[in-house]
Amino acid sequence: MTPEISAAADLTVHGLAGEGSGLQLPLWLVTESSLDAWLAGQPAAAAAWVKAQGFQAERHRVILIPGPDGAILGAVAGLGALTSTDDLTLWHAAGLVDRLPAGQWQVVTPLASTAATHFMLGWLTGSYRFDRYRAAPAPRARLVALPGADLSYVLAAAAATSLVRDLINTPANDLGPAELAHTALDLAQRFGARCHVIDGTAALEAHGYPLIRAVGGGSPRPPALVDLRWGSPGAPRVTLVGKGVCFDTGGLDLKPGNAMLLMKKDMGGAACVLGLASLLMSQEAPIQLRVLLPCVENSIDGLSYRPGDVLRSRKGLTVEIGNTDAEGRLVLADALAEADTEQPDLLIDLATLTGAARTALGPELPAAYARREALLAELRAAGEAECDPVWPMPLWAGYDDEFSSKVADIGNVSGSAFAGSIVAALFLSRFVTATPEWLHIDLYAWNPRERPGRAVGAEAQCVRALYRLIRARYG
Repeated sequence: MTPEISAAADLTVHGLAGEGSGLQLPLWLVTESSLDAWLAGQPAAAAAWVKAQGFQAERHRVILIPGPDGAILGAVAGLGALTSTDDLTLWHAAGLVDRLPAGQWQVVTPLASTAATHFMLGWLTGSYRFDRYRAAPAPRARLVALPGADLSYVLAAAAATSLVRDLINTPANDLGPAELAHTALDLAQRFGARCHVIDGTAALEAHGYPLIRAVGGGSPRPPALVDLRWGSPGAPRVTLVGKGVCFDTGGLDLKPGNAMLLMKKDMGGAACVLGLASLLMSQEAPIQLRVLLPCVENSIDGLSYRPGDVLRSRKGLTVEIGNTDAEGRLVLADALAEADTEQPDLLIDLATLTGAARTALGPELPAAYARREALLAELRAAGEAECDPVWPMPLWAGYDDEFSSKVADIGNVSGSAFAGSIVAALFLSRFVTATPEWLHIDLYAWNPRERPGRAVGAEAQCVRALYRLIRARYG
């Protein structure tokens, strides 16, 4: 579950070893090219043991080194084909927690500051477990903090990742619109932000958010809009918008059962926004931050919105509903229209929006859209540096008529089966007309397969990449 960050005394909460916490075992990090030199520097018995295991410094492989009495004297971890430890990423470290026995481990291989930071963050990322519904966890391996690492950032980024994963992993019976909004209120209290929640269909209608009201109106759990503000007046303004559909049945255009299995994760965009906001606030980024989260459940009853309905948006555009399962773009439209009125220096929305993006790029590569290619290039570079990738996609104007309507200004779906992610992005662009610097990210927020440090389940995507982009731009 999500760890709190308060002081160095809380290191053990994060999978780190505190000072004076007992015997610390050495952990060597070895590349394939440095293996021979490392073996030559070890005691003969240890070198012989490692050779006998057929160890070739393969990435993610770990060999425990025993003493004469069978006790563990240390361990060596392979880094694979890296040319230097300077090139290691957090994913080189993320699987070690599962490969080492419980105890305190100290990396004895010298690492540069950036590599040490990546290693520690990877270790903590791999330490994450969603144990809310399980018995007390067994003791696990812990890491001694590495010299030169940016410990403040490591702890904050790990906490942000855990927050995102916890929110997405939590089933919808325990995480509805109210609970998601309450998470934002908790963050606001922790970091001294102001947070206002417009709660319920009547309040949303009165405040001019008809699309959010319509999508959430069919659930007994009232929809809400979170509006959080933090930062100093006069600083650059960054606004984050996150899709907070806490469960998506598809509405009256009901999804088949197998397509509903993962719909607890349809608030993944809002979760990633909250993780990014917590990271920015904890590191005191010199910005004015605004967070807008439309929090709804797309459910079914007599008050559900219908195919064929025509709804007026906050921006004034009318939208014909072609499919109630294209609800994410509707709630985002109202939130983006509000964000656009302030013309922030940077406007970013994150959403688990289309299956088409996953078909095009797979689950690991979020699709990114912007009007300016330079902004996409900045984000892609930041993502590569943080092992938090995105892929630029085109806002192709040639598809702009795909969501045309004969009775309203626009429809919410295309009549074509092609270019679904691009069409959804173009739909959203109709509601961002005053802000040049706008990023739309269509992400998955889920690991569908098991990998070191990335268990099947929720994933925080674009949080570190966007953090680095914002800090590079504004300090």
